Amino acid sequence: MALDETKDSDEVFKFDGYDYIVDKEFLETAKPIKVDFLSTGFFISSNIELGKGCTSCGSGGGCGTP
Repeated sequence: MALDETKDSDEVFKFDGYDYIVDKEFLETAKPIKVDFLSTGFFISSNIELGKGCTSCGSGGGCGTP
């Protein structure tokens, strides 16, 4: 999730005073996409399987680094 300007290739969803911008081609792959606002930030879920995650990203390592 990032701030962005709309382009012709985007789909715009307006909800609760916010505009959610999603690339149309990506949307076809990821839909359905659900965005929840939690007290700690946003939780985004979609049809894309991201695997089990990365355990070293926050500790100075890099994802994919053994």
